[in-house]
Amino acid sequence: MPKETPAAKASPLKPLLFILLVALIIITVRVLHLEQYLEKERLRQFVAGYGAWGPIVYLIIWTLAPPLFLPGLPITLAGGVLFGPFWGVVYVIFGATAGATLAFLVARYLARDWVAAKLQGTRLASLDDKVAREGWEIVAFTRLIPIFPFFLLNYAFGLTRIPLWHYVLATFFGMLPVTAAYVYFSANVLDLFQGKFSKDLLIGVLLLALVSLIPFAYKKIKARKGESLDL
Repeated sequence: MPKETPAAKASPLKPLLFILLVALIIITVRVLHLEQYLEKERLRQFVAGYGAWGPIVYLIIWTLAPPLFLPGLPITLAGGVLFGPFWGVVYVIFGATAGATLAFLVARYLARDWVAAKLQGTRLASLDDKVAREGWEIVAFTRLIPIFPFFLLNYAFGLTRIPLWHYVLATFFGMLPVTAAYVYFSANVLDLFQGKFSKDLLIGVLLLALVSLIPFAYKKIKARKGESLDL
């Protein structure tokens, strides 16, 4: 019987924790009467007033975040809030891919020994063997179903033999479904601060629920084939 990874066992808690965090923020905003400062159109007009500098600064932040071990989820959610569902997805996916690529290149060419030492004794230390067998598919799998922290994966893949462009494309398309769901949700979540539950927000919630089911669907498929979820 396939043995589950600790990450696979803990995955059902992630959507619940995310929902609780959003609820806590909403309660705080309502208690402190901050709704007037959190109108999405007002925020987007404010960012638009800076012209091209708004997206440029955002993309720079996203590009530097993974190498600096900064959490990506708050930056992703901010992209939806500040730029809306369409441009939010565009800026987040390109920014996150650029950041993942920068960390990959740092590990491969600048800090290989340091990264190898940090990963020694973890399951990521054997990632190169998995990449040798499955190639870009293992990159897409870890992006679509986040088993390990985003910044660790970026550095770990830099130590493998995967070609750069295979890594970039697999990262881009592997992250796209989850990115679209989170950005669409965050683009409309400010409606809750105004006491509204819009149709677009409902769609965002349904998209989040759908992508949260991906690990469970994958787990069942692997179990039927008698394969393990372990890397």
